[in-house]
Amino acid sequence: MFSWLKTWKNKVGVFATALGAPGLFLISFLDSSFIPFPIINDGLLVEFSIQHPARMPLYVLMAITGSVVGCVVLYFIARKGGEAVFHRKAGQHAGRIRHWVENNGFGGMLLAALLPPPTPFKFFVLAAGVFEVPILTFASAIALARIIRYSLIGYLAVRYGNDARPFMQKHWVAIAIAFLLFAAASYGASRLILRHHHQQPGAN
Repeated sequence: MFSWLKTWKNKVGVFATALGAPGLFLISFLDSSFIPFPIINDGLLVEFSIQHPARMPLYVLMAITGSVVGCVVLYFIARKGGEAVFHRKAGQHAGRIRHWVENNGFGGMLLAALLPPPTPFKFFVLAAGVFEVPILTFASAIALARIIRYSLIGYLAVRYGNDARPFMQKHWVAIAIAFLLFAAASYGASRLILRHHHQQPGAN
């Protein structure tokens, strides 16, 4: 990484920390759109929630909103940029990611958003824009994934304090499985609700 970029990112991190909740929105937005800030938004959420437990829901909301808005911005940039840009960025992963996005819809985006690093999640966001996944499907999948992730992080921060991050690192497999089970249950429930709606007399 260029030294000036590293310095700039450090300054942004310090600035975001000083801002509190709006800073968490800023870091989450940048991390999901233009400039990666790996782990920093999670760390800020833990730190802020430990310092002000009563404000934890606000911090969770800022992290969710910033991340969803950042992903939506990147989605629309990808729609303008075209398929060639996606293939150049994704490289050898392009074919598999395209197949996954085009064939799995909401569930595919949700799973991609829940998987931990080193999953190249931004490539999935780019693919969703390039191959025109419906914006409502895309945004709702990202929103649900971020609600699950950041709500759990906020809860663990309040529950375990400074031990939250070591706890998450030690039990990340169990946490990831819990994420996926909850997501699958949520997706299944949404499908049942939609099916019931379409079966109602007079439903459009």
